[in-house]
Amino acid sequence: MAKSVMFLTFLLSLTLFNTFQLAQSYSSIISRRYDRKTFNVLDYGAIGDGSFDDSKAFKDAWKKTCNFFGAQATMEIPQGYTFLLQPIEFHGPCVSKKINFSINGNLIAPASPDEWDCKNDHCHQWIEFAHIDGLYIDGHGTLDGQGTQWWSLNCTKYKKACLKRPRGVIISHSSNVHISNIMVKDSPNFQMSLEDSKWVTVKQLTITADGDSPNTDGIHIQRSQNVIVYNSNIRTGDDCVSIGDGSKFINISRISCGPGHGISIGSLGRHGTKETVEDVVVQDCTFRKTTNGVRIKTWQTKAVEIKNVMYNNIYGTSIKKPFVQLLCSKSFPCRDIFMNDINIRDENEEEEEEEEKKYHKSHHYHPYAECINVKGMSNGVMKPKLACLKSFA
Repeated sequence: MAKSVMFLTFLLSLTLFNTFQLAQSYSSIISRRYDRKTFNVLDYGAIGDGSFDDSKAFKDAWKKTCNFFGAQATMEIPQGYTFLLQPIEFHGPCVSKKINFSINGNLIAPASPDEWDCKNDHCHQWIEFAHIDGLYIDGHGTLDGQGTQWWSLNCTKYKKACLKRPRGVIISHSSNVHISNIMVKDSPNFQMSLEDSKWVTVKQLTITADGDSPNTDGIHIQRSQNVIVYNSNIRTGDDCVSIGDGSKFINISRISCGPGHGISIGSLGRHGTKETVEDVVVQDCTFRKTTNGVRIKTWQTKAVEIKNVMYNNIYGTSIKKPFVQLLCSKSFPCRDIFMNDINIRDENEEEEEEEEKKYHKSHHYHPYAECINVKGMSNGVMKPKLACLKSFA
């Protein structure tokens, strides 16, 4: 009898244990279900026909997303729709630790500058995300700034309008930001701008604007740190990537750039202001039909000193001379410049050799390299040669 009681007690304990496990599992499922939520803009009145102004619906959906009390909230822009948006701000701080902004439909700005609803007659940007920690922007949709009419403005006649061309997408005062897969195109000004932010990763983006569109930098980085941009295609009318004052720990890699002006640091030192950019790495990038490759731009002031710069393993062809140009200030010469294995040649080798032969007969020869007020070293292949750099060889 005692054994039976013990056996029954064991079965009862096992049953209770299994029931407890099932309850825990069910509780975990319910917890996860209520810990994450998706807010679809269609549920807040968005039409998505490309004509109706969906700005209010997006603002309402964002308010619910940002204030959701849970670990993860998603604002869903569904595929198959085109949403017209006036200048709009998605501001935090948000309650959830992770905010997904899922863009699978298309977003468009007003086509005509006259149709933009600008505060105080000034449009700083089209779409802005600000003061958010843990922002994930992803999807296969397109953000179209429809900037063609902005670009074609007669700036002599409409000077103020030209000066206030709005930027496309701005990320500001945010951290732990991840942007991937989307297409950004035809913004009136910079396509995407990362400002006053840290720990930002941008990957697998397509950014496009006409090759002759004014001031349409692909990605501009300003006063930000720990920024990684990689595996992206950028075609624009200005710099593919530009890096401004106050930026550090920036890594740019595997960018296909062109047309455009290349990848640039600057411009720095305008109006004599002291500005700093440091710890920037650009690697494994390809430039096609660009006016420049990699460059550092400064105004002719005493506010900026260029030092500790390495150019390594750069090769290709150019139709524009000089191929390498290092022009620095007499007051603050560029120093600690190191070049290793640089091989940039004229597209037509025969013409290059013939022009070199004619150099001694004519003073109209355009040099392949210019170097002024520079202190540094060179190693390996150096074509064209720079007389101002001491060779290790």
